[in-house]
Amino acid sequence: MHPITIIVRHPRENPKKCSVLPLQGRADVRLYSYPLTEPLSFDNYIRLAAEGPELSSADSQSGILLLDGSWRSAGKMIAHFKHVPPRSLSSWKTAYPRVSKRGTDPDNGLASIEALYVAYHLLGRPVDALLDHYHWRDKFLDLNALSGPSRDLRSEL
Repeated sequence: MHPITIIVRHPRENPKKCSVLPLQGRADVRLYSYPLTEPLSFDNYIRLAAEGPELSSADSQSGILLLDGSWRSAGKMIAHFKHVPPRSLSSWKTAYPRVSKRGTDPDNGLASIEALYVAYHLLGRPVDALLDHYHWRDKFLDLNALSGPSRDLRSEL
């Protein structure tokens, strides 16, 4: 068993646009609102981030912390989770249509559900049903079967 994945959502994240809300109730995921109202231990956790060392098999026994919000909101949340080591995901393409008017989206940015899917995939965790409610699922899988790391993601669904 792997540690539970913890997703911390910014309160201003639009529920209609939130890609991780359908994960509520999964045994391997817990969703919390930001700021946290209860203390949580992040010992042996890594934080998915746009910057930092690449996620690797060395992280396979670590729990995953995912900060969910706009890039601008998530940037503010990071200050409270700096102690959780960041891990990045590079060479993956997002299918989410971004419309940042302030230019706050990183070039390697993924939608929250995309980042979680890639992390589970790379760490050898079950990805079944993660993308079931993601509107851009097929486009995401197609983009990354062509330009992502060598394994075809569609074969694991």
